[in-house]
Amino acid sequence: MTDTSDGLDFAAATTEPVEDWATDYDIFDPDYIADPFPIWDDLRGGCPVAHTDRWQGSWLPTKYDDVVALARMVPELSSTDPIVVKPPSDDTADANAYSTVNAPPISSDPPVHTWSRRLILPAFSPKATEAHEPFTRQLCQDLIAQFIDRGEVDAAGEYAQQIPPRVIAHLLGVDPERADDFVEWVNGVLGAGLSRPEVRTHYRGKIREFFMAEIADRKANPKDDLISELLAAEIDGEPVPDLHVAGTCNLLLVAGIDTTWSSIGAALWHLATHSDDRQLLVDDPSKLDNAIEELLRAYAPVTMARVVQEQTEFQGVTFEPGDKILMNFPGANRDPEAFENADVVDLERQRNRHVAFGVGIHRCAGSNLARLEMQVAIGEFLKAIPEFHLAEGANVTWAGGQVRGPRKLPIVF
Repeated sequence: MTDTSDGLDFAAATTEPVEDWATDYDIFDPDYIADPFPIWDDLRGGCPVAHTDRWQGSWLPTKYDDVVALARMVPELSSTDPIVVKPPSDDTADANAYSTVNAPPISSDPPVHTWSRRLILPAFSPKATEAHEPFTRQLCQDLIAQFIDRGEVDAAGEYAQQIPPRVIAHLLGVDPERADDFVEWVNGVLGAGLSRPEVRTHYRGKIREFFMAEIADRKANPKDDLISELLAAEIDGEPVPDLHVAGTCNLLLVAGIDTTWSSIGAALWHLATHSDDRQLLVDDPSKLDNAIEELLRAYAPVTMARVVQEQTEFQGVTFEPGDKILMNFPGANRDPEAFENADVVDLERQRNRHVAFGVGIHRCAGSNLARLEMQVAIGEFLKAIPEFHLAEGANVTWAGGQVRGPRKLPIVF
């Protein structure tokens, strides 16, 4: 059984039920959160670029080629607000929180995007990422040790959601014991905050205050961490502004945590519900890397967005300035024109040009780290707990909106 209320209550955000997905879709609808795949299939056949007036209006492409083409439209489409499906806020504090601490480079357009992305790429190179493998592996082993003797666990809340916050904290050089706070803040921004502006404002403020304090500390006491590296960098001979550094940290916290724990949780859900696939990886761990790519394709968690800057004709649709377009990477990954047997999760799939990490200039800069976390998290879990399945009568809860993934995943072993 799958529930869609995750404690932050996405389902409650929905007003009226959807009658026509082509003209009135709602990504907060319980049916969409629980199982969006048949909805995308139907739209591809009849209305591949859907529209809705809900949540201030947006467009939803569903075909692989269309999503890729739109993601590469620069400067026609702007990335200044990549999380756009939300109600308007009358509270100027929310606008101030967003304008003072943004999330570069993902929320930046060229030329700012160009240098802000260049700043962080060295920290996420394959070599730099590999340096975090021992920490990540020990973390996963320690987490498993806390519940393995119980024979049951909420694999989302007690495992998947505990890994990225601590890895990101390790990368930034902040206190990993604040992980529970990070989870709360991220859920506040990307969970209830998407439908409740006052919640979004509150948690954006907390994130801003936290990182501005960390920046002040690094200026007085530099460390061997990413925050210190960003503060030591220069752009055209000038230091990187503090607010830009805080914004980049905001990006790593919000985007680097929710997306990765959603992917880890979805992978564990799949293995808990598909015993043959689980056994395949237990019998041959060398197949894990390939399996991770397929799980990323099949359960891609992130739907980013763009804002139209000038009137644009696309596939018979006219986009007007100010229109919002959802970069439906999860839907693109299920397009049968791009993937053979697209709705089949084949852990040994060889041709897999998925776009789970996006495409174009805004492709996820942290993809190497996300892959590492997934590989270690799933590998260590299977090594310690080779047999597991959903608890009888379990209510698996999924979060929706622009980041989809399990939030409660009761399994037994």
